[in-house]
This record gives sequence, C-alpha cells and structure tokens, in this order.
Amino acid sequence: MLDEIMAALANGHRRQLLIGLLEHNPQEAVQTPEGVQVDGEQLADLQVEMYHNHLPRLEVAGFITWDREQHVVEKGPQFEQIKPVLEVFEENADELPVDWP
Repeated sequence: MLDEIMAALANGHRRQLLIGLLEHNPQEAVQTPEGVQVDGEQLADLQVEMYHNHLPRLEVAGFITWDREQHVVEKGPQFEQIKPVLEVFEENADELPVDWP
C-alpha cells in the first residue's frame, strides 16, 4: 500500500484533489489550482489530464470513487489508508516547498 500512496502523491494535481477531499467530500472532479489563473485552453488541458490520467489512477488505487456523469469524486474505499499522510502534509504546509501541493 505504501507504493500506491507514494505514487498517488507524486503529482501535484492528485495531491490537491486528495487533500481537498479531507474537508470537502464529495467535490468536483477537476479544479484549478488555488490562486492560479487559467484560460480556457489550460483548463481544457487540465481536464484531459485529469480524466485520462490522474482520476483513473486514484480510482484504481481505491482512494477515490468517480462519478463520470456528474463529474464528481468522493473518498474511496482505501481513502483511510492515505488520510494520515495527507493530514501530515496539511498540518505542515508552511514548512513544505513553495510549489506544494
């Protein structure tokens, strides 16, 4: 399970989504990074990346369940396995690198 957790956390978009689920469950499947302005093309690229890469990976690992029709994700059956790591990251956000999550 540790390998799955580390793989899930290896990408900033996946980290942001998983950390967001700590407080907002369910949530929109694709969200723009907080404080970042994106144009329509950038948002479209992010949506493609999320729908064809990140969301399927998180779903296969069991960290999320994904309603493709409603474009919503929520905590999956294995979310409790990754939750302690997410909480450590969230509690220590001020000590993490600037480009975190």
